[in-house]
Amino acid sequence: MRTNDKTRFAGLIGLALGGCMLSAVATAAGTDAGPTTSNKLLLTGGVSQLEGAAGGGLTPWAVIGGYGTRDEIGANAFYTRVNLPDYHVDTAGAMVGLYNRVELSFARQRFDTEKVGAALGLGEGFTFRQDVVGVKVRLFGDVVLDQGSWLPQVSVGAQYKKNDQDGVVRFVGAKRSQGTDYYISATKLFLGQSLLVDGTVRFTKANQIGILGFGGDLNNSYKPEFEASVAYLLSRHWAIGAEYRQKPNNLGIAREDDWYDAFVAWAPSKHVSLTVAYADLGNIVIKDRQRGLYASVQVGF
Repeated sequence: MRTNDKTRFAGLIGLALGGCMLSAVATAAGTDAGPTTSNKLLLTGGVSQLEGAAGGGLTPWAVIGGYGTRDEIGANAFYTRVNLPDYHVDTAGAMVGLYNRVELSFARQRFDTEKVGAALGLGEGFTFRQDVVGVKVRLFGDVVLDQGSWLPQVSVGAQYKKNDQDGVVRFVGAKRSQGTDYYISATKLFLGQSLLVDGTVRFTKANQIGILGFGGDLNNSYKPEFEASVAYLLSRHWAIGAEYRQKPNNLGIAREDDWYDAFVAWAPSKHVSLTVAYADLGNIVIKDRQRGLYASVQVGF
């Protein structure tokens, strides 16, 4: 790993440890001042995915972010780093969950092409930046309370994405540098078996989640893509799992592969969580086998 990458990961771990300290202070303050604003079980609100929604690292879940129940408001802030052999991605953002019904989120993504940028004539370290504004609404079901029902929690959402490299993405064949994904998610928690399962269908035109724009010479219409997550709760504080995310192939110049990951999530309290994963993102532009470490820290209530 390069020196600057080590520095960034050291900063990420430092932020996680700092979050643990803040968590201890907040917990102590809550003991003196009365009840906190959260009654949800640990880890049932998910973590922050790459585009800012509550869920796994790669795909949203039907859960509403934060630990607020139907009479409460919850919120999270997060930072995520994905380190690949030829690229790296940094994402930071925040979300707010309103009364376990509506989630609003924002994420800013930074995709660094490193030496590949020079090979493509863009310059070494050329960077794409993308802003993602999301909204999610719970339609019915409750992932924790509906243990006696076969019905999952179901939510619908939208993510508006705007890329800052309009000229570049159009040059490689994309039709637009901005677009909106729409999705529907169903999440079921089998509390007795400590197992959470999610299935999501996303309607999208995005190339590499929008980093290379939207639509292209091969396809310029919305296509349904399937996403799935499974998580096993080892204890109140630890979970392991895996994710899968289908991707569309819109650009003749840049084949896309589906994404996979295997993760471990640790939540010492409701105020902080740390997720580490091994992610396989396949082919990205001219480089195959883009596999590497995903790390994310989330703080909130």
